[in-house]
Amino acid sequence: MLKKVCLLVISLFFAPVILAKSIVVGVSMYSLADKYPTYLQDSMDKFVASQSNLKFKYADANGDPAKMLNDVENFIDSKVDALIIMPTDQKIVKAIGLKARKAKIPLIVVTVKPNEEDMQYVASYVGSEEIKSGEMQGEFIVNSLNGKPAKAIILLGPLGLEAQIKRTEGNKKIFAQHPEIKVVAEQEAKWDRAKGMEVAENLLSAHRDANVILSNNDEMAIGALLAAKKLGFKDEDMLIVGIDATPDALAYLGNGLDATVYQSASGQGRLSAEMAYKAALGEEISKYNWIPFELVTPEMKELYVNKYKE
Repeated sequence: MLKKVCLLVISLFFAPVILAKSIVVGVSMYSLADKYPTYLQDSMDKFVASQSNLKFKYADANGDPAKMLNDVENFIDSKVDALIIMPTDQKIVKAIGLKARKAKIPLIVVTVKPNEEDMQYVASYVGSEEIKSGEMQGEFIVNSLNGKPAKAIILLGPLGLEAQIKRTEGNKKIFAQHPEIKVVAEQEAKWDRAKGMEVAENLLSAHRDANVILSNNDEMAIGALLAAKKLGFKDEDMLIVGIDATPDALAYLGNGLDATVYQSASGQGRLSAEMAYKAALGEEISKYNWIPFELVTPEMKELYVNKYKE
């Protein structure tokens, strides 16, 4: 009897310590030079602030798969309780997943969807159905032109990423139903504003009759509108659409940028952080977590500006 009482006293004494166990999550981002991952991180930080026993460690892969793999290995060596990655590419998920599985650390993937055969290594994926955003861009262009002919340029994200493939596929799926809209050029600009400006300037110089630019993300779209202004194109003669609805893009909305598609960095960031936290605690989590895209036009600007203030 005395032994049982002692054990009870000991368990009660240590219970607060167990409940207060610190959870550490390692987060590897594709590249913080791109605006979108920085908004993911901001949202993750808000979730971390709401949990007294949670800490996130961040690493920036700078677009380099080898660096991302090395960063993840460092996280594993430091014995983090969970991992979140925004992959540099889909291929790296398996390599990271195998390391995480061996270390018995749950892996959460955000924004960049893994190949289906590699989902076996992933505890949870948080993102949006990429083809929908491309379709929304295409539908906006069709509705804006209202039957008028057009020549379009598409600026591509890093080749081979699902976002690049599916967003472009969505554009072309819509245009296939509208033969008056011709895609005259498409080129990779790697999600980057400066690269987007350089590529758009070259393509617009070669296709002076182009009047539509669809960009796989906002940063390249901003680069494109700066290139169009530099070359003397008037806003009213050029339709430019992006994806992400970042604060920078919203500042240009209605002033060179005609529309963007909201990809909820706040939703993806918070939910991926929550999935990692729950997985680290051993709780059951959902395998797929889809967050819808939303078309954003100039008259909706303030609504989405306010989303970043929440």
